[in-house]
Amino acid sequence: MKRYPDIDYGYRPVSYWQDETLAQAILKNIKGDFRREEIRKALAAGNLETIPEEILREALSENVRSFTGRIHPRFMGGEYLPDLSADEVEIARISLQSTTFDVISLRARRTTKGTILYRVVDEYEGDFQLSRQRSKKPLSLRELITFLENTQLEGMRGGLLLGYNNMNADCMDRSERPTLRHFTSIGSEFYPQLSSHCEEVFQAWAEEPIEEEPSWD
Repeated sequence: MKRYPDIDYGYRPVSYWQDETLAQAILKNIKGDFRREEIRKALAAGNLETIPEEILREALSENVRSFTGRIHPRFMGGEYLPDLSADEVEIARISLQSTTFDVISLRARRTTKGTILYRVVDEYEGDFQLSRQRSKKPLSLRELITFLENTQLEGMRGGLLLGYNNMNADCMDRSERPTLRHFTSIGSEFYPQLSSHCEEVFQAWAEEPIEEEPSWD
């Protein structure tokens, strides 16, 4: 794992079940990406009271979900993720600039013995091979990044961190690779610097030199 300046890779949340900010308490389990963005804007502006109660719920009702989906696919990103199980919380998410704005969710669940179990889900019942199944305490930022680098969706090349970029790049001309610079974004309500690390990784990936075609002369 490459390290970048000014990022504390040893950072470890005290708990996934102890909210440190109002934003974390409200946003951590809301499924929809678009709803998260709107709530985050309202929090920053001090206008949370303008957000309808329905929008603040973990999941939309079926009627509202169907209605908003007819307006624009962007509104649906994350809304079809599986429900959280008991004592489970999302600790990071991957958002894609795909046609349907797909979301992949990394979740942690606390057992009665205090062990933390992990799972990754998407909106298509994807089969993810986790590089780590459990831990005794919350992951450090370094451990979380390593988890993302080494956990894969079946058939994926490059783990969750770069895998979705790679899958799309394989279908494109090599010179078009920079257009995927912002295809994937990764963030967390528990790890404030996760997105900073990932943005560095995506930038380096997009700037990789184009390999010259072999000459047969």
